[in-house]
Amino acid sequence: MFILVLAFLIGIVAGLRALTAPAAVSWAARLGLLPLQGTALAFLSYAATPYIFTLLAIGELINDKLPKTPSRKVPPQFITRIITGAFSGAAVGAARQSLAIGLVGGAVGAVAGTLGGAAVRTKLADVFGRDLPAALLEDAVAIILAIVVVARLG
Repeated sequence: MFILVLAFLIGIVAGLRALTAPAAVSWAARLGLLPLQGTALAFLSYAATPYIFTLLAIGELINDKLPKTPSRKVPPQFITRIITGAFSGAAVGAARQSLAIGLVGGAVGAVAGTLGGAAVRTKLADVFGRDLPAALLEDAVAIILAIVVVARLG
């Protein structure tokens, strides 16, 4: 049950920031907090993998603030978040021989994070009178939640 909760939470991270979740699980695997040796996801612990995902996640954090960035709810963005949430959740589950449970939990979390994150960000942007503070707050929530999930893996 605990694995399902962690997979759901890492899925929420993916719903907020699609590439932060795989970066977090990759770092967890590399640091030995997420034992993926002998699984199809063992590549997450390879030396270069967390750095690659981290660079992609930083690029996403920057891109998210640009005025031409499409809504996370359009199909390509939404589908990407579900995929990265499912993938990250699967990694959490695979470490405990529950890949399918993790995959489903991550996907469901990604849907919740995508829709919930969009709604909260819209309300916060209205409160702040502009989007940037809301976007930065959302970045912080995604990163902190990813760290909390990864810390619970160890």
